[in-house]
Amino acid sequence: MKTDKILLDHGSGGKISHSLFSQLILPLFENSALAQQDDGAVLEVGGQQLAFSTDSYVVDPIFFPGGNIGDLAVNGTINDVSMCGAHPLFISAGLIMEEGFPIEDLKVILKTMAHAAKKAGVQIVTGDTKVVPRGKADKIFINTSGIGLIPKGVNVSGNHAKPGDKIIVSGTIADHGITVLSTREGLKFDSDVKSDSAPLNHMVKAILDSGCDVHVLRDPTRGGLGTTLNEIASQSNVQIQIFEESLPVHNSVKGICELLGFDPLYIANEGKLIAFVPEDDADKVLKIIQQDEFGKDAVVIGEVKESNPGKVVMQTAIGGLRRVDMLTGEQLPRIC
Repeated sequence: MKTDKILLDHGSGGKISHSLFSQLILPLFENSALAQQDDGAVLEVGGQQLAFSTDSYVVDPIFFPGGNIGDLAVNGTINDVSMCGAHPLFISAGLIMEEGFPIEDLKVILKTMAHAAKKAGVQIVTGDTKVVPRGKADKIFINTSGIGLIPKGVNVSGNHAKPGDKIIVSGTIADHGITVLSTREGLKFDSDVKSDSAPLNHMVKAILDSGCDVHVLRDPTRGGLGTTLNEIASQSNVQIQIFEESLPVHNSVKGICELLGFDPLYIANEGKLIAFVPEDDADKVLKIIQQDEFGKDAVVIGEVKESNPGKVVMQTAIGGLRRVDMLTGEQLPRIC
């Protein structure tokens, strides 16, 4: 899509977002860390590898079942740093608030940020506060950045997927996006759907401490599982095959998606990870994830192939193959 203006689609995490990055942002800021296109930058300082990531949160509504914009922001940055194989240590927090925003709402948000940071074992050590005139923003936006240490010998990246790798997802998909959409639109369903927002750093540490070989870690946020798998297939120049019958989706989420015409593969998640591991280590890694409080529904959903590099295909429940492309356009704006 060619346009001379920014569209909502540019924030989707899908094809148009990637086009903006590859055609405008990367050429202007090009460097080896940015070119990796992982969840965070891996940097070497004084012989030690660091992971550094930043993200901004504009979710609407700011309060939803299972969380709010505050713990979403903390968990999101913790997870991005963790997907680089790092132990997150410190976070910054920048608040942009609209004049008239209720102090009581701010207190709730800050308390949940503090609780999320404590649960993950990280500290919020610096930040900034800005206020814009009434009507010039939408309640509150939050930017968080995080930094962590990568243990020696750990080397995970979206370009390390290898043929034969098994693909594990740590739990049910599409919970967060469907929760936010339902709350925003005032949709009432007879279900207990809530956001999966959660810190995954303890899960990642357990995986890496096990000594198992891990090639790729990624949290499928904007654009969902389908878009994230396409990113990895492109980065590693491999084919990814997943199995429809193996995809973990809550029955209530599946029902809402069918009712509204959404595909769970493209709905955002905020507390799930994908791990690409050699077949010999897959069972052990799966059991480690299942022992974590946020990984009880983890399953193997597919494998990496050599043929048709850069493509993602899904074996359907009836035995056919379906191409899974990257998200086109913006299904659910302001989901994180």
